[in-house]
Amino acid sequence: MLSPAPSGWTLFRNRDFRLFGGARFLTGLAYQMQAVAVGWFVYDLTRSALALGFVGLASFAPAMLGALVTGHVADTYDRRRIAALAYGLLALAGLGLMGLAASHAAPVWPVYALMVLVGTARAFANPASQALLPTLVPREQFGSAIALNASLWQSASVTGPAFGGLLYALGPAVVFGLAAACFGLAAISIIRIRPRPAAVTTRPAVTWSTLLAGLTYIRSQPVVLGAITLDLVAVLLGGATALLPIFAQEVLFVGPLGLGLLRSMPALGSVATAIFLAQRPLTRQVGPRLLIAVGVFGLATVGFGLSTSLPLSMACLFVTGAADMVSVYVRQSLVQGETPDAMRGRVAAVNTVFIGASNELGEFESGTLAAFIGAVPAVVVGGVATLAVAALWGRLFPALRRRDHLVTLK
Repeated sequence: MLSPAPSGWTLFRNRDFRLFGGARFLTGLAYQMQAVAVGWFVYDLTRSALALGFVGLASFAPAMLGALVTGHVADTYDRRRIAALAYGLLALAGLGLMGLAASHAAPVWPVYALMVLVGTARAFANPASQALLPTLVPREQFGSAIALNASLWQSASVTGPAFGGLLYALGPAVVFGLAAACFGLAAISIIRIRPRPAAVTTRPAVTWSTLLAGLTYIRSQPVVLGAITLDLVAVLLGGATALLPIFAQEVLFVGPLGLGLLRSMPALGSVATAIFLAQRPLTRQVGPRLLIAVGVFGLATVGFGLSTSLPLSMACLFVTGAADMVSVYVRQSLVQGETPDAMRGRVAAVNTVFIGASNELGEFESGTLAAFIGAVPAVVVGGVATLAVAALWGRLFPALRRRDHLVTLK
């Protein structure tokens, strides 16, 4: 049996976890501030919705195209150095954006080029940092570490856009400069973590077999495969974020402030749940609880779709964030805990692509469906489909449904 986990807050006595958590919060804050500023900046330059779409494509494509390579690198070299170098590149990209904004007459194509650099740096940073976390904490505190790590990221997701929006009034260059500073501090923080033993003792030749090892491993592990694909399909079908402006204007009849409240609710739900899980980690019946959490996510999505009340809509979105946090907590714990250290980078890279693809394609799916049947039916159908997926995955992946304990940290 697993021993009861200590309080999650004791993790902050761990110097290396503090450094990792500080870097996590700083990068999350910088990402969110930069995303707000880039969106406004590009739209001011072009007045084109399509141009905004290219920003997302430029930043996501490197992760999609380079996942096999970035995961292999994370399993072959010092993960601290990889993350620090990636954060350094992000700081340089931020300085480049600051220079463009300060010029007051910039064309849009250099912004796309810098966003490709941002996407490339993130493609290396994500698997390296995800694979580094399990090596920083004792086995019995791994669940709390996952929850605290997620709460730091979600806290940045709440505060970052607000800071970015407020500071944009001083000019986009100010936001980009502050984001660059945050990335630079994150690089310093992560490199100060004490070196860990190498994930592999020798550097294997780069072959298709080693590059595809992450995918091969996931396919061979029903629990890991079930957890990753469940999250992918649920977010793909049940995401309502892209339609929030329509609900704010045409269903709830609220202005920009109401839209801001709606957007903040999922992150607030995630933060509250992550703090709770850090104090009281899940240790038993984690497979059924994962399936229930996805079902609750779908049910709350249906409730949001049917609501015509702002408080009720906010409550439903809060619940979606809370349920999603339970799903993230269990999935990340299973994926990282069940994966041998020598494979964590490659598996994390695949997981990152799946998450990114589900978010990007989910927004496209919900927008396309809403164009044909309307926003309210699209959200309701997505929520019902998510409920069905939770039930179906319980049958397709019985090992996941029967999973009792959370983590073994191989």
